[in-house]
Amino acid sequence: MAAAEVLTAANPFEKFLEAEESKDMLRFTTAGSVDDGKSTLIGRLLYDSRSVYEDQLESVTKASVGRNAGAIDFSLLTDGLRAEREQGITIDVAYRYFATPRRKFIIADTPGHEQYTRNMVTGASTAELAIVLVDARKGVLAQSRRHAFIASLLGLPHLAVAVNKMDLVNFDRDVFDRIEADFRQFLQEQSIQPYFVPISALTGDNVVTRSGNMPWFHGPSLLEYLETVPVGSRVYSQSFRFPVQRVVRPDQRFRGYAGTIASGRIGPGDPVVILPSGRKTTVEAITTFDGDLPSAGAMESVTLSLTDEVDIIRGDTIASADDPPPQSSFIAATAVWLSETPAQLGARYRLKHTTRQETAELKSIEHRININTLRHDSAQTLEMNEIGFLHLETARPLVFDPYTNNRITGSFILIDPVTNATVAAGLISGSYRAAAPVKSIGFAWSFQGGALQITTDDPGRKLELQAHPATGESEPIALDDPEALEALHHLLRRLKLSVPNETASEGEGDFSI
Repeated sequence: MAAAEVLTAANPFEKFLEAEESKDMLRFTTAGSVDDGKSTLIGRLLYDSRSVYEDQLESVTKASVGRNAGAIDFSLLTDGLRAEREQGITIDVAYRYFATPRRKFIIADTPGHEQYTRNMVTGASTAELAIVLVDARKGVLAQSRRHAFIASLLGLPHLAVAVNKMDLVNFDRDVFDRIEADFRQFLQEQSIQPYFVPISALTGDNVVTRSGNMPWFHGPSLLEYLETVPVGSRVYSQSFRFPVQRVVRPDQRFRGYAGTIASGRIGPGDPVVILPSGRKTTVEAITTFDGDLPSAGAMESVTLSLTDEVDIIRGDTIASADDPPPQSSFIAATAVWLSETPAQLGARYRLKHTTRQETAELKSIEHRININTLRHDSAQTLEMNEIGFLHLETARPLVFDPYTNNRITGSFILIDPVTNATVAAGLISGSYRAAAPVKSIGFAWSFQGGALQITTDDPGRKLELQAHPATGESEPIALDDPEALEALHHLLRRLKLSVPNETASEGEGDFSI
């Protein structure tokens, strides 16, 4: 009888746990300019969703006295640093968790100051949605544009533009419509779908429930939008990618390769290719602490064992044999510069990509992106918080996907090898073709009897070329490089103009091919 009662009492709890585990999760970040109300909005979401503990609420209520933000200053729920509370700004990235009956959420509260743009990049790098706040009194500012562009650059598929502080403009529809039109014009060239919602984070209008103060707005509230926006489908539909983090060899009978699946799904018997070696094999088993799995998907940490003995080390990639990723040492990428020390052409950095590190040289900065106009400006360096398009050359080829296809295998960071500081975050767009090395060939020439004779100093051959400047014609030579031959003809034309026909002369020089 007692056992039956315990079982009955446990059933609701087990059902609750099953319901919680079945919920999907949305990671999102807040962004915008200074004092647009990002921390207040997150505090309001936490408070109205009942995700604040009583002792924390009591502490925040005491700290809110004299701050002119109502009975509770909701920004204090996320701004935990002393400097943040003293200045009333966000400096560090604060992560908060809350849940509703529909979905679980992880929020990254990022700072709005331009000098902390790198912190915004950090918070948005793992997010699937960004909320960009706009102060209804100020309109769209430069930092709002910068954060929206970075969100698009980082491949976030969804963007919510929350026009905040509508209570300070008397919930005027014209103000909201004007800001929406301005922002949509800026976003025309960005591959991101925006949702515009007028809110007041301080009073809670249109944050969790729809507002009666704005009957002219017929869309869902911000939380309703967050609960229904589709998430998490891209990484499962992409091709299988598995960066090897560790080789597991507990005894002579087992060899496995541990890591986190970056994208796609895998099962025993599936064909795979090991990169960069190119060896092909099949998956024998998928092992976890709880036992073997029939299949595994993106973001799951597993250990793969293969049917063949293959030489694999940390940093290698196990990928789908049907759709392997490209490899190249010449990486073209968009980068956000995070260091106070500017980028230097020719400098060498440590490039960390998935579970692997390589030495990389900054070969060129193709252009710098003007955040305000989105124009491409020429640049020889990048300052902190600037965004540019770079060409890098790594010591060994990288195994990658374009960032638009795979956010994990398409991203990297650059590390200063001296200070060990992260100097840039990069998004790979593809590879570039390296310029052919310039080869200089020496020559000697003599001009006698109306004919020009050139002897080249190519290590592989000694070439002689006789030509008549008067006609510009030359005798054929045994040269299989058309560029070198063209360079020789150009030299002949140049000498024809500088050497008199009847004057004997001679000299030497070099030309490049």
